[in-house]
Amino acid sequence: MTLKVYNTLTKKKGKFVPSEPGKVKMYVCGVTPYNHPHIGNARPFVTWDVIRRYFEHLGYQVYHVQNFTDVDDKIINAANAEQVSWDVIANRYIASYFEVMDPLRIRRATVYPRVSEHMPQIIDMVQTLINKGYAYLADGDVYYSVEKFHDYGKLSGRSLDDMKAGARVEVDERKRHPMDFALWKSVKPGEPSWDSPWGPGRPGWHIECSAMSFHYLGKSFDFHGGGSDLIFPHHENEIAQSEAFCGCEEPCVHYWLHNGFITVNEEKMSKSLGNFFLVKDILTHFSPEVLRFFIVSTHYRSPLDFSDERLAEAGRSLERLKTAQENLKYLATLPAGAASEGSHTLTEAAQRAKTEFYEAMDDDFNTALVTSVMFGLAKEINIYHHEVVNGRVGSDLQACKEAEQALKVMADTLGVLQENSARSDENQELVEQLMQLIITIRQEARQKKDWATADQIRDRLHDAGIVLEDSPQGARWKKR
Repeated sequence: MTLKVYNTLTKKKGKFVPSEPGKVKMYVCGVTPYNHPHIGNARPFVTWDVIRRYFEHLGYQVYHVQNFTDVDDKIINAANAEQVSWDVIANRYIASYFEVMDPLRIRRATVYPRVSEHMPQIIDMVQTLINKGYAYLADGDVYYSVEKFHDYGKLSGRSLDDMKAGARVEVDERKRHPMDFALWKSVKPGEPSWDSPWGPGRPGWHIECSAMSFHYLGKSFDFHGGGSDLIFPHHENEIAQSEAFCGCEEPCVHYWLHNGFITVNEEKMSKSLGNFFLVKDILTHFSPEVLRFFIVSTHYRSPLDFSDERLAEAGRSLERLKTAQENLKYLATLPAGAASEGSHTLTEAAQRAKTEFYEAMDDDFNTALVTSVMFGLAKEINIYHHEVVNGRVGSDLQACKEAEQALKVMADTLGVLQENSARSDENQELVEQLMQLIITIRQEARQKKDWATADQIRDRLHDAGIVLEDSPQGARWKKR
């Protein structure tokens, strides 16, 4: 099956064709580090991490750029309020970003450019736009003239006439059109500034991403992504300035991808409504893996409704998959048995799951469908496990291996079921030894018909979150 991607620019799915064979070049709009990351920040980064993982699984070399907008009004205001330098605020919350995104298993981007480190590239782009007649000076500021770019509005589907009619009365009469946007802002008291041909100042918001994406990926690259809230004006303005700058006949970005909004209890998330949730606070109540699984269980373009109940539901669903994963590991420890009708069914389920996995991911990265495929395979794993532990059939190790591989490729792409894979850790090895000792003591108590002691061991373990399962092959344990 051919990989198809929904492109916000064309408003339809299209076949993915890389700009360079065997390579994928992607630019993802990062955070403005003026506060701790919130749940709305986490969704696009988990989404793009899954997309990157899938491309790497397919054998592509991925070059992943994700910026930090470390020069911004919100950062400056926060710095002035604390009476510290702007970069103190930026550095603090860049560190905060990694403190929560690393536990979510979001792989580090190839490079994390900062606006403050790319002033020469930004100034060069602004000057080129002035020279080409797309930008004009106004008392130390530089504005982009949207009327000069005939395709303005093609990403968001808006027309300049409609935007002008709906625009509020502009305080800044220096603009030639209400939708003209700043490329360079002249310095104001209490703000950081950099020297430029138009005097000291700092860049506007939109020009930053165009300059940094071109610097690292060239004037033609595969993906540009972010949240749906960035379609207008940010990405619309990026297209206008980028295509004017390079004079390309073809779009500079081949595929624009945008994830859907997050609501909280079916209401738009906002600070004014008091339903604004920071990732660090969520992780005090739910594990990073549960939060990640919650995000990938919905297709990236669909709205995602956030609530404690939905997170708890995601946790329960994840436990079902972990149980199947643990059951496979247990079956692999048993003596090899002959193939049976049950093992043939498991093998077929594993092969079918792999096929369905690729079909789902090739259909615009449909992770919601992948999770459904995983549950279907987990059901077959658990059925076969039940047959084996009840002594009906032996353990067909080849069938178990097929199922394990199918489950692993899906889990690795989604970035889940990784906690259980750490069982070879030294601490876990010690836990295993201690558990086997406890199981042996309990078994000896049962052989002596000391049911009180045996039951007490089982109940105390249960209170500690550990479940013992007795079978003809002996007892095994797992976390509840």
